[in-house]
Amino acid sequence: MNKFWETGRKIVAVGRNYAEHAKELGNQVPSQPFFFLKPTSSYLLQGTGPIEIPSESSDIHHEVELGVVIGKKGRDIDLNSAMDYVSGYTLALDMTSRDQQSIAKAKSLPWTISKGYDTFCPISGFIPKEKIEDVNNVELWCSVDGQLKQKGNTNQMIFNIPQLIHFISTIMTLESGDLILTGTPSGVGPVRPGQVIKCGISGLNNDMQFDIILRKKN
Repeated sequence: MNKFWETGRKIVAVGRNYAEHAKELGNQVPSQPFFFLKPTSSYLLQGTGPIEIPSESSDIHHEVELGVVIGKKGRDIDLNSAMDYVSGYTLALDMTSRDQQSIAKAKSLPWTISKGYDTFCPISGFIPKEKIEDVNNVELWCSVDGQLKQKGNTNQMIFNIPQLIHFISTIMTLESGDLILTGTPSGVGPVRPGQVIKCGISGLNNDMQFDIILRKKN
């Protein structure tokens, strides 16, 4: 499971799971989990390259998240046994083309373009389950060019990890190596070519850094 990004078949990204983040973008706080899919081709493992901004997008935002790595196949997973399906975690960024997302929202279209570009799911690598003692009390942070932009705690999530696993598994089978992105705290904002994103989990030595470049089409 250490290389889940090579074996997992899907990235399930939960939206609006922190009330303050939902509010900062003018969205209602959901009454049940809301999620979308990102392609596994959007993975970018730390140290393998920069985050690429597509030339057709001008408003790319950072969204730091705790990712949950699924360890075994499950469907209609019971709430009380949901954590048995977790093999570990990852620190992740759900990069978002906000201008493309706004176009999709206005036309009632899916968010696939805005969320699915190559390099739009940077990850720290695998964090074994035992490394995080209390997953309901994990502090996440994100900075751009040394300026702190996001800082939040998983105890602020509207739906906790067992609730997310249970809900998602009633809709689609979760498989070994799949990744659940659990949502982002408030403070999301734009990045530009030449900037550097750093983010981490407080108390763990797994800070990650990514440079931003502009991807030009041939």
